[in-house]
Amino acid sequence: MRYKQLFLILILLFPFSNNYSQRRQFSKKEVLEDLDTLKTLLEKSHYNLYAYTSKEKFDQNFEKVAKSLKEDSISLKEAVGTFQKVISKANTGHAEIDFPAASYIAFAQQGGKIFPLEIALEDSKAYIRKNYSNNPEIKSGSEILEVNGKRIKDILSLIYPHISAERPYLKKAKIEFWSFPRLYWQIFGEEEQFSISVKENNQIKEYNLQSVSALEAYEYKRKDILSSDRKFKFYGNTAYLNPGNFSGDENDYQKFIDSAFSAINKKSPANLIVDLRNNAGGNNSFSDYLISYFANKPFQWNSRFSLKTSEFLKRNTRKNNDTTNAYFQEILKHQNGEVFPYYFEEMQPMESQKRYKGNVFTLINRQSYSQAAVAASLIQDYQFATLVGEETGDFPTLYASLFIVELPHTGTPVKIPKGYIVRVNKSEKPEGVVPEIQINDHLLDDRDEILDSLLKKLGN
Repeated sequence: MRYKQLFLILILLFPFSNNYSQRRQFSKKEVLEDLDTLKTLLEKSHYNLYAYTSKEKFDQNFEKVAKSLKEDSISLKEAVGTFQKVISKANTGHAEIDFPAASYIAFAQQGGKIFPLEIALEDSKAYIRKNYSNNPEIKSGSEILEVNGKRIKDILSLIYPHISAERPYLKKAKIEFWSFPRLYWQIFGEEEQFSISVKENNQIKEYNLQSVSALEAYEYKRKDILSSDRKFKFYGNTAYLNPGNFSGDENDYQKFIDSAFSAINKKSPANLIVDLRNNAGGNNSFSDYLISYFANKPFQWNSRFSLKTSEFLKRNTRKNNDTTNAYFQEILKHQNGEVFPYYFEEMQPMESQKRYKGNVFTLINRQSYSQAAVAASLIQDYQFATLVGEETGDFPTLYASLFIVELPHTGTPVKIPKGYIVRVNKSEKPEGVVPEIQINDHLLDDRDEILDSLLKKLGN
């Protein structure tokens, strides 16, 4: 059961191919050829590769990364890290190559050991979120300053090139959900001991720690920040609904939403809290269905949506999608490289007797991603609810609508944004969704400052 838990955590998060999950070593020639394919793929298929970085800087970085390959035998982990350093230079959160999960799973199964402290990154500082070491003196909430003589700032500067994001705020959020111990392993490999410097109650303390088993002492004990769990309950005169991610079995999802709102309408609470925190996003058809239960007028999930087609995208579409569908037909009929608009029908609110008509509050935080951030911006722009929490890491106006292409030799899955989405209020500012009531989600730990504060405000 525990092995299944680890594989569910990682394999569901990261796409694999047979080649990607089985081969462990590649020649320099193979990695360089995959690197060239990656560059061509990005140039031909990314909606706007140079939106946040110039072509000159992107090309310079590409040459630097290619020249850094010295050995003729390159591990899968090293190859993935090399590709990440190229794609992340686009500074587009949805153009990314994920953490090398296949390598990490193999490492963990073989008894590998990792850094024993989980961290949260807030206000340019790193705080200990969870302590998995055998030293109980190290307290959660303490600031960690150094690891093995390296400042946290310098360690993060080595991790950043592996993380795709439009800004540092999103990079830090992604480091939190991938997890610092995993990423530290990716950069530095396995280390047996760690000397750390910690700031506790304005005093600097030094500790020596042993690494811990990646499986028994870490993966088995922790819970990932992103959660697909669906939850529904009442807190007095307030209903609480967490719909989970906007993906999966859509019929099953709609049944859950229908059931929740049936119970809500029977009890008629004064308030409804919809929780979009720690949400990986997904498809607008899921979020639209949820919102239709408390929307008071027809709505759209964007003010403008456009796509860029390419031969890579067309091959992917023919292989993986229903080409009789109007959306995919549009992709296939336009010329390679062409950008074109695509229009979605307005979503209608549920019939009056099914809709919730009380006060609605939507919770967001820095871990509200992709469609969760877009849905939150829709709710805010139409004034369907009051947003509570902290600014999302993802932008609601963003390059997204992903498709995935595997590099030929390593099988590494590459996520490519083929679309551009503009939020309902037409703002194209590079900013997240900012809530009306701001409450920080400190440490992303078991204490729920955002929900507790709101419930207290509502008298529950």
